[in-house]
Amino acid sequence: MTPDIKWRKATRSAGNGGDCVEVASLTGAVAIRDSKDPNGPRLVLTPSSAHEIAAAIKNI
Repeated sequence: MTPDIKWRKATRSAGNGGDCVEVASLTGAVAIRDSKDPNGPRLVLTPSSAHEIAAAIKNI
């Protein structure tokens, strides 16, 4: 991943420094990372897979 990627915190992440997820739009993909570990692993998904995961999480 290049440093010029624009990461943004998910709107549903806790604002108190707790569990936070950041997402970034890539060409043909969506990247997800833990904001507490910005240099750690990243999950890179197709946009349709990212939408499916988000929908599944909303139904939990």
